[in-house]
Amino acid sequence: MSDSETETASMETTRMYKDNLELSRMSLYLSSQDLINNSPEAARHIRPESITFDSTPGDLSVDFVLVSSSKAKAPVDIDGWNRRSAFEERIKEQGLLLEEDVVGGLTFVKVHAPIPVLRRYCEILKLRMPMKEYPMTEHIPEKGFDLIEKIKKIIGRIIRIFITIDPGPFAPTKYILTAEYSREKSYLFNEDDPEFFSAEVRTLVIDFILNRVSWGKDQTDGNCVGIQCLLDGGVYRAAYPLHDGEHTTENSLRHQLYVEWAMMSKWIRKQPIDQIKEYLGVKYAFYFTWLGFYTHLLIPAAILGLIVFFYGIFTFPNNRFSSDICNATDTIMCPLCDRTCDYWELSNTCFYARLTYLFDNDLTVIFAFLMSIWATLFLELWKRYSATITHRWGLTGFTFEAEHPRPQYLARLSGSNHTKVNIITGNIEPTVPLWKKIPATLFSISVLLLLIVVAIAAVFGVVLYRMSVLASLSLTNQSDWMSTYSNIFIPTTAAIINLVCIQLLNLVYDKVAIYLTEMELLRTQTEFDESLTIKIYLFQFVNYYTSIIYIAFLKGKNVGYPAKYLRIFGLRQEECSPGGCLMELSIQLFIIMVGQQALNTVVEMIIPVGLNWFNSLTENTGRLDNLKSTSEEEDLATAVKKPWIEDYRLLDWGPRGLFPEYLEMVMQYGFVTLFVTAFPLGPFFALLNNVFEMRLDAKKFLKYFRRPIPHRVPNIGVWYRVLDILGKLAVITNAFIIAFSSNYIPRMVYISLASEDNTDKGFLNNTLAYFDTKDFENGIAPLSSSYTNVTYCRYKDYRNPPWSPQKYERPTFYYEVLVARLTFIVIFQNIVSLVKVAVQWLIPDVPNALSDRIKRESYLTTQMIIKNEAKKAAEIEHMDGMLHGVNSPNSL
Repeated sequence: MSDSETETASMETTRMYKDNLELSRMSLYLSSQDLINNSPEAARHIRPESITFDSTPGDLSVDFVLVSSSKAKAPVDIDGWNRRSAFEERIKEQGLLLEEDVVGGLTFVKVHAPIPVLRRYCEILKLRMPMKEYPMTEHIPEKGFDLIEKIKKIIGRIIRIFITIDPGPFAPTKYILTAEYSREKSYLFNEDDPEFFSAEVRTLVIDFILNRVSWGKDQTDGNCVGIQCLLDGGVYRAAYPLHDGEHTTENSLRHQLYVEWAMMSKWIRKQPIDQIKEYLGVKYAFYFTWLGFYTHLLIPAAILGLIVFFYGIFTFPNNRFSSDICNATDTIMCPLCDRTCDYWELSNTCFYARLTYLFDNDLTVIFAFLMSIWATLFLELWKRYSATITHRWGLTGFTFEAEHPRPQYLARLSGSNHTKVNIITGNIEPTVPLWKKIPATLFSISVLLLLIVVAIAAVFGVVLYRMSVLASLSLTNQSDWMSTYSNIFIPTTAAIINLVCIQLLNLVYDKVAIYLTEMELLRTQTEFDESLTIKIYLFQFVNYYTSIIYIAFLKGKNVGYPAKYLRIFGLRQEECSPGGCLMELSIQLFIIMVGQQALNTVVEMIIPVGLNWFNSLTENTGRLDNLKSTSEEEDLATAVKKPWIEDYRLLDWGPRGLFPEYLEMVMQYGFVTLFVTAFPLGPFFALLNNVFEMRLDAKKFLKYFRRPIPHRVPNIGVWYRVLDILGKLAVITNAFIIAFSSNYIPRMVYISLASEDNTDKGFLNNTLAYFDTKDFENGIAPLSSSYTNVTYCRYKDYRNPPWSPQKYERPTFYYEVLVARLTFIVIFQNIVSLVKVAVQWLIPDVPNALSDRIKRESYLTTQMIIKNEAKKAAEIEHMDGMLHGVNSPNSL
């Protein structure tokens, strides 16, 4: 080669190198890998144990699977095949690699995301990826005083004295700095690590592409976008990422989680939330993180409830009120129903009164106050913890991307002439005119009111049951056992009937809520999910809590007196026992709360097993027939064992995903907070249930369901707002239960104003009014009685005796008690509110250490970028100098 040719080649090489540096400086999005991404080597990036393509040389991981009916299956849907072909061509244009596997009547399309595609879309999605380990980033010092962290450390040391919690076999996840991925700044990331693009990232990228690829002729047609439209239209039968093996396959994360986390024998172990996030994704990891956090905080609440309960057990022999009831063998009470009911002895309610004291004792008010504070602490501490988890999982500053319209929304508006251009995506989309929205909204409100009436009617039916059973027992010769325990037997059977009604109404409410939400024509899946969540929760709230609210706040509060009962539709109202309605409320809460939890547990254990067995049976039977009819040579046993086929037989998550799990726990939270005064053992039973719930859910998700798409979420979403509202309502409900459903306030007023010795001696007699049996309303006196010469009977109320000039009128003491009750409510709410404000002020939403860490990480990342950009700039200047030297006349 001549000197001139050598010089020319050198200058060309220098120019090309400089141009490449200039491209880097200009931050162009097309990387060199994108320009050569057709080579097989560029596409390979898997772990040795990954599930791979069959036909491609070198192993390509199967990152996603699309399932459709094969061409061999008649009749062939030509339009569906055309849409499928167009869709698959479009996703190939995005760089994804596809491979088909036809088994019987099904076609499994295996999808692989090559490295260049992952790099491009990680940048588009602004994913925070793990950075290289640089000096000064391995350990970031945590300084400053944080009260909550100090308290946690002290409590942790105390607990470790008595209990050592097994952390399990999962190694602690090393904290690694993350930064928003940029191909221009690839020097920040260790892309050579085979784990850099994890299965979670691969699935996220593919799901993003599948949901945004247009398969219509017109790329701006919003009706022809995304895989969900094709799934709803039957073009595809399923779309899912693969598990990393069977739950029995050793060395897979699925197996590890199943054996070391999901098994009930491991209930005492800490949850491996980082591994859960790695395998199930952020959304599901957040659910288990929240459930675990909630369950841990139930421990102090359960201990407080047990203290109240055992205090009642140890002190009830000294309780004068229940002892007076047990000794009141000569106190004759007025009949509980018209005509058929007889007089009865107050001592018959002895057992009921003693049980009531177990929950309505001197510690009840303190417990109600502490539980109101507990609800605030729970939410504030969860905000702190979730902020830490959000940062740890690289979701700080996360915002939802623009969503495409729901397929059902597009289908219902397919013939609409009302369209508009989406200002975010630029696509033309149909829109709902106002005249369509208003009727749907009014209809939803009307149906909601109707369902509330239905729930009230169900409660009214249970009330009629209680009254009819009471009358029936009065007509028969009751044994001593029935006389003693009828106050327990009737509420218990009524609560069981109410629970059955609740379960039946739930089936109706669920379908009605979905129908009403569909009618509203909500554009995006997020809007639809939030609207559906609110509706179903409101329906469930009314369904579960109506009977409890009735007993707590309405029953026996204003029934009148034997000479003038206040009737509803001509029917006499129910009355509370002389010991109050609190015990009946406790029975109702126990049956509904614990019964519902037990039913849900059984259902969660049985239904997935049954559905999974049914899927396996139908798929295997159909596949065997297809293989025989098409004379395929592939052995059936071998075909069925393919991972994508095994996963296809598992249960699909459906559009609702974790909604039933959250709903169950939030309803439980309502029982634990709203009515905890009446049932102090509620937190204890909730704790027991949740220990099982966590492991059963884990087992169900890992064994019976397909691997979920790891959608990113920054928190638990709308459920936090629901929990916050429940926490505020709990202060009101507990204050009213203490004031109006327990004997605490009347007893305190009696001791302060009416007692001669400042004790509760005579308090029982003070709560019972006298009634002259000659003053009964016409036709309501007992037709026959086992008691003779009954001149006066007693009833629970504050009224003047028949010998008073103002007989049966309200005495002054009644108004004193009423004022005390209302005063207590105001004082209780204000004190709790002040403490809640103080707690919120003392506990910052973001821990000080985390705030410092975020700032420090931002600083270190900026310093690394500055250092590397300066290095790149120096290289460019050096090349400029070389080029200048080559072009200089003196160099010749």
